[in-house]
Amino acid sequence: MNQMLPKVEPSDLPIAVVGAGFSGTLLTINLIRQGVRVVLIERNQTQLAKGLAFGTRGPEHLLNVRAANMSAFPDDPANFLRWIGQTGEEQANRFVPRLTYGLYLRELLIKALSDAGPRAQIISAEALSARFGDGQVTVQLDDGSEIEARSLVLALGNFPPAPHPALAALPEDRCFADPWNPGAVADAQTLDHVLLIGTGLTAADMILSLDKAGFKGRITALSRRGLKPHAHAETGPAVENVPAPDARGSALVRQIRERAKVIGWRAAVDEQRPHTQNLWRRHDAAAQRRFLRHLRPYWDVHRHRLAPDVAKRLAELEAEGRLDFVAGKLAGSQATDRGVAVDYRPRGEDRLERLEVCRVINCTGPEGDLLRSGLPLVQDLLAQGRVRPDEHRLGLDVEHLGRVRDAEGKPQDTLFAVGPVTKGEAWEIVAVPDIRRQVWNLARYLADAHWVGGEGL
Repeated sequence: MNQMLPKVEPSDLPIAVVGAGFSGTLLTINLIRQGVRVVLIERNQTQLAKGLAFGTRGPEHLLNVRAANMSAFPDDPANFLRWIGQTGEEQANRFVPRLTYGLYLRELLIKALSDAGPRAQIISAEALSARFGDGQVTVQLDDGSEIEARSLVLALGNFPPAPHPALAALPEDRCFADPWNPGAVADAQTLDHVLLIGTGLTAADMILSLDKAGFKGRITALSRRGLKPHAHAETGPAVENVPAPDARGSALVRQIRERAKVIGWRAAVDEQRPHTQNLWRRHDAAAQRRFLRHLRPYWDVHRHRLAPDVAKRLAELEAEGRLDFVAGKLAGSQATDRGVAVDYRPRGEDRLERLEVCRVINCTGPEGDLLRSGLPLVQDLLAQGRVRPDEHRLGLDVEHLGRVRDAEGKPQDTLFAVGPVTKGEAWEIVAVPDIRRQVWNLARYLADAHWVGGEGL
């Protein structure tokens, strides 16, 4: 006689987290701390507890946030400083290598897994699809197995950059759509001119990588406005706790500019940090579009800054005549016998100029449009109507808590998202201080602990 197996209630099932970069790793750690069962699914084990941001092996790639503000936990702000054994003011102002931070995250994850025992599991596989029903989710993996979970959390990180249409016909060994492809800086010492498309933080990383690889030629960094990131001050900001501004739109911009005349632009931007997400939410979609169209590049270079040592090295290369930041729009390209010919239209002009380079590297930053994502899980969820792009195609459409909205705009109780893919809802959700608060709140919600002390509400 067959014995009846007990029915597994959804509340007894784990949370399934897809993606083990910074967001997924830190969410997993927080879930474990809350006593929640969790399964962390990652297709690329080399990115485990690191992701793209902290998976670099180059010691020249420094954090863009001071060590003092890089704790993984909002309730323990000195955690990272203790881990590196540096608590003095001078050390707290350091910008440590990103690979060091990746080691920190991995160690935190290992300890959490050890503490959790059978309550936590890491699975090396790719999530292909998901089925929803009866208050639970079944995740299908590429090895043929399935995971039963009570909720699914998408921690997908950043999607790879989209190929630029003006460069589409170039051979892969001369034009790298993904700047993190090892071939992008291969044989750098044999090249005499490299073109970077983009002038932001990714371009700064590539400049440092080329320099470290022995490149002695010229680098041209091209973007629509030719803006380059500004540098952090040598010591941490001392800003006041100010109330959220009442101004909106252009009036808010004027207010921050006036404030900058009094306390300096860094402090004027930094004192808005606690309010930035809510300021974004308080603007309607039309106002958000105006910001993205006109002000986003200027916000980025003031808000997302370079470590001082990185800024100094870029300035040295500029002074040597080896680095140029150029404003212009790509118009076309073609392969030549020696490399690549790229045509661009200088900003504010109708004429075309041509650059003859050996190699082109796309540094425009990650793609946000879900409809261009090649991830099987994303394509499956789109086909089911379980997800949709946000208003501005920056990522997934989610509500404030992180519940993913379906094709009709309804938040779902068993599908969540964290990290950069929620940028359309929060705007500022790519830096460690923002993501650590987001995953802290979601872990407490999923553990039914979000009411304690009023946090997370």
